Amino acid sequence: MTSDQAKEIAYGEGLDLVVVSDNAEPPVCRVMNYDKFRYEQKKKQQEAKKKQTTVETKEIKFRPKTDEHDLNFKIKNVKKFLAQKNKVKLTMRFRGREIVYSQTIGLEAMNKVVEALEGEAVILQRPKMEGRQLVMFVGPKA
Repeated sequence: MTSDQAKEIAYGEGLDLVVVSDNAEPPVCRVMNYDKFRYEQKKKQQEAKKKQTTVETKEIKFRPKTDEHDLNFKIKNVKKFLAQKNKVKLTMRFRGREIVYSQTIGLEAMNKVVEALEGEAVILQRPKMEGRQLVMFVGPKA
């Protein structure tokens, strides 16, 4: 039908004439209440936004001389973060002459953390030196 006839039908019923596909030949239109349609679309978007989850990256910092008990406490925090489905950045900071021990004591401490998290985490990035820090990323198991 012609666009004038379609407009006449739509406005006669108190509705709107909405173009569904303007690329088609002839263009496809629909008679509907456009305000109600926009409201329903907005509700769908809000519902989808409610259901999505955001993954945060938490950071745990420690030093090469961190004591066994303190390291276990930090591992417990890492497990808590992983249970909340967050990624964790483990950072070992070396100060002064401690940098000499980055490949020995530093890697041993990181490996100890990996062993403690073995069943609960996936290593996203192996330990890597970034300046004066040894950095490793772990994430929750899928």
